[in-house]
Amino acid sequence: MAATLSRLSVADLHAEIRRRQRTTGTLERRHARLSAKLRALESQIEKLGGSVNGRARRGTGSRPRNDLTLVEALAKVVGSKAMSVTDAAEAVQKAGYRTSSNNFRTQVNIALIKSGKFKRVGRGEYTAK
Repeated sequence: MAATLSRLSVADLHAEIRRRQRTTGTLERRHARLSAKLRALESQIEKLGGSVNGRARRGTGSRPRNDLTLVEALAKVVGSKAMSVTDAAEAVQKAGYRTSSNNFRTQVNIALIKSGKFKRVGRGEYTAK
C-alpha cells in the first residue's frame, strides 16, 4: 500500500482523503439511524416482556451502589466463623449488599481468595484472618 501511495500526487492524496471523509460521514449517519431503530425495537421487545440476546437489557445507572466494598461486607459477615463461598454470598446479600450480577458467587469466591483478608480453612471454606 505504501508503494502505491508514494506514486500519487499530493492533490490526488487530498482528493482521496476528502472522499474517505465524506464516506465516513455517510456511514456515521447511517449508523446513528440504525442504532435508533435498534433501540426502539429493543424497547418494544422489553415492554412485551421479552429480552434481547437472552437477557434483559439494562439502561444507564442501573448498577447498585453499596456503602461497603464486597471485601468489607464479606469481612463483616464472615468474621471468625468458617463459611462456604455459597453461604458467604447469601449472607452478604441478606446483610444488605446489593448486586445485579449473574455470577455473584464467583465474584465472592474471587474476593475471598485474592483480597488477602481471608484464609482458607477447608475445601471451599474461608474465615477472616
